[in-house]
Parts: sequence; C-alpha cells; structure tokens
Amino acid sequence: MDTSELLKKVRKIEIKTRGLSSNIFAGQYHTAFKGRGMAFSEVREYQFGDDVRDIDWNVTARFHHPYVKVFEEERELTVMLLIDVSGSLMFGTQSMYKKDMVTEIAATLAFSAIQNNDKIGVIFFSDRIEKYIPPQKGRKHILYIIREMLEFQPESKKTDVRKAVEFLTSVMKRRCTAFLLSDFYTRDSFESALTICNRKHDVIAIQVYDQRAKMLPNVGLLKVLDAETGHEMYIDTGSSKLRKAHAMYWTNRQKQLSDTFNKSNVDHVSIATSDDYVKSLLMLFQMRG
Repeated sequence: MDTSELLKKVRKIEIKTRGLSSNIFAGQYHTAFKGRGMAFSEVREYQFGDDVRDIDWNVTARFHHPYVKVFEEERELTVMLLIDVSGSLMFGTQSMYKKDMVTEIAATLAFSAIQNNDKIGVIFFSDRIEKYIPPQKGRKHILYIIREMLEFQPESKKTDVRKAVEFLTSVMKRRCTAFLLSDFYTRDSFESALTICNRKHDVIAIQVYDQRAKMLPNVGLLKVLDAETGHEMYIDTGSSKLRKAHAMYWTNRQKQLSDTFNKSNVDHVSIATSDDYVKSLLMLFQMRG
C-alpha cells in the first residue's frame, strides 16, 4: 500500500469511527468503563455513619477531633487493545475481512477512549507478541495506531491468545481496561491466564467471526485453505452430513469459548462480519452500564 492510499484509508476510518465514538458511544463508554481506582481528595470532620477505617489519624491527633479521608473515583483510564494479527483474520466471505472489522472496532474504541481523556496502547499478537505500543493520549497517537493496524505485517500466521494475555499481565503495572479482539482460533487453553489477568485488569473479549465458520453453503466441491498452517484441501459441501458436522463443530467451539469467558469472569460479545458492530458494542456497553 503506497503512502497516499494508506493515508486515504486512515482518514476514511478516522471519519467513520470518530463520528461513531462521539455521537453514539461517548456517554455509553463513560458509564461502562468508569475509572476503577480511588484517589485521595480531601479530609473533613467525622460524621455519624462514616467508616472508621477512613479516619485520618494524623489530622485527628492535630485537631483533637476525628477527621476522615474523602476519596473520589479516578476517572482517567488506561485502555489496552490486544489485537490478533494472525493469518485467520485475513478471511471474509461477506462485506469485509475479519481484519477490517477488528480495525474499525479498535479505532472506534480508541476514539471513545481519547474523548474521555484516557490513554490508549496496543499489543499486536499472533502466537508471539508481534508489537507493543505503550499507552499515550491524543489523536496523533491514535492515527499512528490505525496506520499500524492497516499496514502491520506479522512474523507468524498462528495464534496463541494465552501469550497475549500473559504479556498484558506482566507489562501493565497499574489496572487498565483491556479489549481482547480476536476470532479465537487458538489451539492452546488460555482460561487460567485470562482469569489471573482479569483479577488485575478489566478484560473484555470481542470475537469477530465470518458467517461461513458457522454454516457452510451448499455449493458442491470447495477448496479451503487454513490461513494459519497453509494446509489446503477440497471439501464436498453438497454433503449434508459434512455441513451438519461443521455446524456442530462451531456450536461446540462457541460453547467452550463462552465457558472460558464465564469462568474467567470476562464480559464478551461475538460479532459476525455481516453484523452491525455498532449495535453489538452498544449492547456490550449497556450490559456493563
């Protein structure tokens, strides 16, 4: 992609996603992802019913009268986007590739974050950590992130969600809100790593999938490619037995994924590339509001 074409694409995504984040998501985002930390604000005289654990003993000793510390919620958040850049994201039979939808969702979340004066950082992952962009504020930083999402070429085509989650746990010292964006075609279990990570941070999983993963069309002989391994094969979609087995595999896989998120206490949403992701994100925000 040459520079002018890239800038055009960045601009197009900025116009669409910034509009969404300011018109639709501004209030919803604020409610759903309030700062979870508490910052010391001031002291005031003790009143009946105050928690005795909040008594400031130094001030109390000085004035010979009980005073309590008043805390207020820390509003500023750090938002981390964990973005799957493995080979399977370069697939789409509907209106867009999974990668395109992930880029738009990530950009929308990023613009929602800076409107709230939050910092935003990114971890690109495959079956390794491909790139880490430390959290910063500002439009310039977001445009750099979008440019990277459009242009980035990963070293590996495979996926390991566990690696990404473990990296987040180790690299982020203070609590953050983390969006994990992937199709979750991962061979290794990541449940325990996600549980540990979600105790320290607030993790939200967003699965992007193509309708064909759910249901095969009846179009006779079809050549399929595993984008992560490069393995090619022909399948007969005319076989109702095969189509049923495919649908059953999807159902079982989704149940397994849902169980993983529920056990890890992680909010999650699944969005098809043919869906309106705006509705899905709004539902997710409202669920948390």
